[in-house]
Parts: sequence; structure tokens; C-alpha cells
Amino acid sequence: MRLVVLILALIPAPAVADCVILLHGLARTETSFVVMEAALRREGYDVVRPGYPSTKAELQALIDPLLPQAVAECGAGKVHFVTHSMGGILTRLWLSQHKPETLGRVVMLGPPNHGSKLVDEMTKWGKEIELWGEAFEWFNGPAGAQLGTDGLPSHLPPVEFELGIIAGSRSLNPLTSMLVPGPDDGKVSVGSTRVEGMADHIVLPVTHTFMMNNPHVIAETVYFLANGRFHHDMSLGDVLFWAGIGR
Repeated sequence: MRLVVLILALIPAPAVADCVILLHGLARTETSFVVMEAALRREGYDVVRPGYPSTKAELQALIDPLLPQAVAECGAGKVHFVTHSMGGILTRLWLSQHKPETLGRVVMLGPPNHGSKLVDEMTKWGKEIELWGEAFEWFNGPAGAQLGTDGLPSHLPPVEFELGIIAGSRSLNPLTSMLVPGPDDGKVSVGSTRVEGMADHIVLPVTHTFMMNNPHVIAETVYFLANGRFHHDMSLGDVLFWAGIGR
């Protein structure tokens, strides 16, 4: 019996897999990250993909209990985040108040780190056109109204975690792009995605709404989680490899 106990004690415990929390953006659902989840699971990550009522409350009210529960669901391993749009702002807000000891790396896709000029313009129109204002509030909710260029994101502190940011430079809506200064993804300018303290930043020719499903975005996300930086010069073969396509 003692021999059995000794043998069992010498057998190394199974490694705890790293976990990735996927956090969707405004007026989206957790299903927007289904493709990204599949790619991360192929890499051996555990994945937590929570949904939350993004249009029903202000940013501070949305993070609790959403993020504490997601981190708890990840378990004892290292916890990474991959976020889209407003999901990045929620993550920054929460991490400025609570930083888990198990925190790993964070990748943000199209985050409005300095707010969005588009929100400024829509808010302005809402004040001038009552029906437009009601429609904006109905679709974007209280949190959406906080994403202007002088809103909550611009008042958050610099990041103090390993952060990579992927910005988009392609738009499917010329009208909204006219309201956003400089290169943009249709909703957020490339300049607005940057934040003090980030580890790396890359601009890809993708649109805001669907960037999380783009193979190049997925490949760079997986690469950053593994290496703490982006590749910046991926060939088609690199994209297919890191996105797990064909493996």
C-alpha cells in the first residue's frame, strides 16, 4: 500500500490549461466569438464565452458579476482575455479595479480606447432630432452613450498588463466613416484604439463588426497569446497555421 502511495506521489499532476475569456461588444452576443473559440480550443486553451446585456446598463454595472464569474469559471490556470469593441473597455475598467493574480495576456479587437467620434455625432443628432435620439438610446443603451470621445474610456488609467491591440482599417459604411477622423473600421478610428502601456499594436484591413471572424485576426490573436507580441509579417501560410486552418 505504501509503495502505491509513493508511486502516485511521484506521478506529475496534469498541467492546468490556460483559459481565455472571450468578451463581445456592444449590441452583440457571445455567438460572435464562436469561430475564435474553435481556434483557441484547437490550441489547447480552455475557453469561457459569457454573454451579457450590453444595452441594458452602464459600463460599471455590466462588469459585476460578469467578469468575476468568468474568471472563477476559468479555474486555477492562467487567465487571458480576448475582447471586441466595448468588451475591451469593460475589461480595462474591471482590471483597473481588480487584477487577478492569474492574469495572463489580453488582446483587444477594435477597442474605442479614446471613445468614438461616431458616438459624439449620434449623441449630437439625438439632441437635435428627438426620434433619432430615442432610436440611438434604444439600440445602444446607457453603456453606448458612455463611449464618446470624452466618455468613460478616455478617463481610464494606462494599462498595466500585457496588451496587444488589433485595429481595423476597412469600412463597409462610407457614411459612418465620414464621421470618424482618419483611418477607421467603420466605427472606431485606428488612433482611438491605441492606449498608453500597450505591448503591441497592429492594423489589419478588416471591418469593425466582423473582425473577430477574420482568419488573419484570429492568427495574430493566437500568436500574441503565445508570444506577447504580434507577428506583423504573416504570410498566407502563417495565417493558416496560426488560425489552425487545415490542421
